[in-house]
Amino acid sequence: MAMLWKFMRVAKYSKTALSPKVKVRGIPTHSRHSSSKSVPSDFTANTSCSNTVELLGKAYPQDEYSNVTEKILSKVGKNLHNKKHHPLWLIKEQVKDHFYKQYIGRRGTPLFSVYDDLSPVVTVQQNFDSLLIPQNHASRRKEDNYYLNRDHMLRAHTSAHQWDLIHSGLDAFLAVGDVYRRDTIDNTHYPVFHQLEGVRLFSCHELFSNIEDGEDLQLFEQGHRTAHKQECHTMEAVRLVEFNLKQVLTKLMTHIFGDGLQVRWVDCYFPFTHPSFEMEINFQGEWLEILGCGVMEQQLVNSAGAQDKIGWAFGLGLERLAMVLYDIPDIRLFWSEDERFLKQFIVPHVWQKIKFQPLSRYPPLINDISFWLPSETYSKNDFYDLARTIGGDLIEKVVLVDEFTHPKTKKVSHCYRIIYRHPERTLTQDEVHRIHQAIEESAVRELGVEGRF
Repeated sequence: MAMLWKFMRVAKYSKTALSPKVKVRGIPTHSRHSSSKSVPSDFTANTSCSNTVELLGKAYPQDEYSNVTEKILSKVGKNLHNKKHHPLWLIKEQVKDHFYKQYIGRRGTPLFSVYDDLSPVVTVQQNFDSLLIPQNHASRRKEDNYYLNRDHMLRAHTSAHQWDLIHSGLDAFLAVGDVYRRDTIDNTHYPVFHQLEGVRLFSCHELFSNIEDGEDLQLFEQGHRTAHKQECHTMEAVRLVEFNLKQVLTKLMTHIFGDGLQVRWVDCYFPFTHPSFEMEINFQGEWLEILGCGVMEQQLVNSAGAQDKIGWAFGLGLERLAMVLYDIPDIRLFWSEDERFLKQFIVPHVWQKIKFQPLSRYPPLINDISFWLPSETYSKNDFYDLARTIGGDLIEKVVLVDEFTHPKTKKVSHCYRIIYRHPERTLTQDEVHRIHQAIEESAVRELGVEGRF
């Protein structure tokens, strides 16, 4: 859901820039990292340069905002959530099946429509401005997002489609898709993951029709914004919307995970959006946290053309749900093409109980890298994305294990521990050494650091 950048507790994700002279989907492109230095040629295509990236049949001119990598672009269009019998597809189909059966419209058809093939390339206006995210908000930073250029990006959340779908006249819908964020590297974080967005709008009659003396109640008033409501909403309307949302999500989660779950709601308030709730479900001793949910910002609803309605929205991370439901230990496995993984999810119906049987656990290979940071701006996400670009899914985890400031020069040194482990085979020390050396060289060239190796 829009702007809840505290994602599900184990479902955040990563970044780098296209190296110079990278051929993307048949089109040679030219880009640069924030430091404008290049990745070693051993790990890039050496082709002629152009100033555009072609993606999903469209060409996007690059500029100083462009920071999307070839490796990230290779994930676009995979649409794991639409790949039959993939665990993310199973989760999506379970949610769809629940909503189709639980919520029926006046004509006997499903109340919620589902959109799972919307393009992941969106405008900055769709991803931020339409959701009322301020120009100076931290969530817009290049350090956290993948920009094609100043005006276009890979969506950071499925909320990027909220305004357009409401504007088209929809009152109840689910939007599912792959989203892209730059972040740390470990077994629960990946730069590409999948979200499911839910939105429901209510007219005055729909919200109050089953309430005693409901004809006397109103959706809107001229009041004041507090920690409990927006200035334009009546308290009665807000309470009913919140109650409906809690019911919807509690039913969904208990339907997926079974009865007996402990559910707790945490009141939150975000000045740039709406009174919001987080739903947390205790499952086998672990809190499963929904991305966010709450009463929608009325200014957004109004601008989309639904001025006479009030609504809620929520966001779910499909990987997080699947990891808990199927006991999948490593988020990289969702991208596996190993039949030993995929065949475990070929089941006769989407509600079939599945417990993932781990593949052979291959030994890790651990290497450290230390360097002095450049005097200019440095972001840890720059290094994480660089490491992922070169090492790909051979890297299981990157951890900042030491940070040191020289007492005289005041220069800052970082030491990162990189854990290499392939989920499907044993790595050799030679191939890891080559990758690690390439990361060292690339960090110097690309990020402007001073190596201590």
